[in-house]
Amino acid sequence: MVWSPQLGRTECLGGRVEYRLGHELVDDFLEFASGRARPNTVRAYAHDLKTFFAVVSKDPVEVTPADVMTFVAAQQAPRPGAENVVRFPDAGSGLSPATVMRRLAAVSAFYGYLLARADTAVTANPVPRGLPTRRSRRELRGAPLVRGVRRLPRILDPQEAAALLGVLRTRRDRAIVEAMLLGGLRRNEALGLRLEDLRLGECRVFIADGKGGHQRLVPMSPTFFTTAAAYLECERPIDASTDQLFVVLKGPRRGMPLTSEGLNQIMASARERAGLTHGTCHELRHTCLTRLREAGMSLEGLQAQAGHRSIASTQVYLHLGADWLAAEYRAAADAVEAELVREAIR
Repeated sequence: MVWSPQLGRTECLGGRVEYRLGHELVDDFLEFASGRARPNTVRAYAHDLKTFFAVVSKDPVEVTPADVMTFVAAQQAPRPGAENVVRFPDAGSGLSPATVMRRLAAVSAFYGYLLARADTAVTANPVPRGLPTRRSRRELRGAPLVRGVRRLPRILDPQEAAALLGVLRTRRDRAIVEAMLLGGLRRNEALGLRLEDLRLGECRVFIADGKGGHQRLVPMSPTFFTTAAAYLECERPIDASTDQLFVVLKGPRRGMPLTSEGLNQIMASARERAGLTHGTCHELRHTCLTRLREAGMSLEGLQAQAGHRSIASTQVYLHLGADWLAAEYRAAADAVEAELVREAIR
C-alpha cells in the first residue's frame, strides 16, 4: 500500500501543538510522544517521519531494512547546486551526517513504539543497529550506518558580542541575549523563564524545565538582573496574561509569551544590523561556556552551569580557546622539560 504523508499542524488549548501525517499509526506515535518529549522533539519527529515515508513510499508495516538503507543513500546523495556550497573537507554534498542520524533516530523511535504496542504486523525494528564488523560478535553494535563528525562549536569573539549587544532595540531583547551570553542558558530555557524564577537576592535563576525536563538553579550575572529589572519596569505590559518573563511587546499577541520563532526573527535582524554572519542562540551559549572555562571554571562547575547530564558533553570546551589551551600546555611542558634537565644533570 502506497501512503503519501501530509503534515498537519493544529494548535490546541494551553499552547500545545498537535502534529499529524495522515496515518493512524504515525499519528498515534506523535500523540504518544507529545506527552513524553519536548515540543521541539515532537516537531522534529513529525518532519523527519514525513521525509522518511515520502522517500520509501510504503505503508509503515511494510518497511524493511533494505528500505532504510535506500533512504540513507538518498539522503547522502548530492543535491543540485551542492557544488556551489563551501563545505568542510570531510563533508559530502548530501545532507550532513547529523541530520541523517537524527532522521534515523526518529524512524527507530517510531518502530520501537510499534513494537512496544505489540498490536501491529511489525515484528522487528527495520533500522539496523549497525553494520557488521569483525568485532560485532563480541559487541552489541556494529559500525554506525552514518559516520558522524563532531565539530567544535562556533563562538563569538568579544568584538562580535559587543556589536550584537549594541544593535538590540529593546531591554527585553538585551536581557534574553545576556541570559544566553552571560549565563549559558539554552534558547528554550531563556524563553521559559517565569517571573518567579528570578532569584535577585541570590543572583541566580531557576530553570524549571531544562533539557530532558531537568531542573537546576544557576548563578547569573548581575548585569542580566539589571537589564531584566529595566525591562520589567519600562517595557513589559502590566496587563500581560502570562507569568512568563519574556512576552511580546506589541501587535495582536501583545502580552503573550515570546515564541522561539519570534526570538529567531529578533536574532536574525540583530545579526544583519551588526553585520555578523553568525551568532545564533546556541552560539551565544557556547561563547559563554567557553569564556567561563578559559577563566578557570572547573569542568564540574561548567557541567552544572550548562545543565549537561554527562561530563563528556562538557569536555568539548577543553578544546576551545586557543590561548587557554596554549597556556595550559606551556605550563605543563615547562615542568616536564625542567624535570628532564634535572635528570640529565645528575
